[in-house]
Amino acid sequence: MGPESIEIGRGLCYAGAGLAFGLAGAGSAWGIAVAAHQAAGVMREKPELFGRMLVMVALPGTQGFYGFIAAILMMTQTGLIGGTSLKITLGTGIALFFIGLGDGFAQFISAIKQGEASAAGISLLARRPEAAGRAILFPAFVETYAVVALLATILFIIFLTQPMALHHLTP
Repeated sequence: MGPESIEIGRGLCYAGAGLAFGLAGAGSAWGIAVAAHQAAGVMREKPELFGRMLVMVALPGTQGFYGFIAAILMMTQTGLIGGTSLKITLGTGIALFFIGLGDGFAQFISAIKQGEASAAGISLLARRPEAAGRAILFPAFVETYAVVALLATILFIIFLTQPMALHHLTP
């Protein structure tokens, strides 16, 4: 395997890191916008509910942070940020690319859907302010799958960047 295929592997890894962060951030922005539109509508009639709605509007933003964590982990584990540069084979680079893409896609969709669930919870809060605790449960359920996607991503990255794992994957 020549140096050019190692550099292609490294490039694919960093493209995956970019997708993890970029898709997650875009999904968070979209989800926050969905929830914020609903909250702004409610605030026209009930401005005193601002504090209760703020958490629900902010919830879809967590996926952007999860994508950021995945991207930083990919870059630190492969040596782009601090430390010794790790040999990234073409196969490992492809695997890391798809891990980043998968995480980014999961975060993107869950952020949008969490924004929609938050908007529904905000609508409930507008009609029944005493139901704030129950209203936050709906977007929290969506959050569960964003966390699971992040945890799977972390495990895959750690496995694929361990010297022993790389030794078994190369021919």
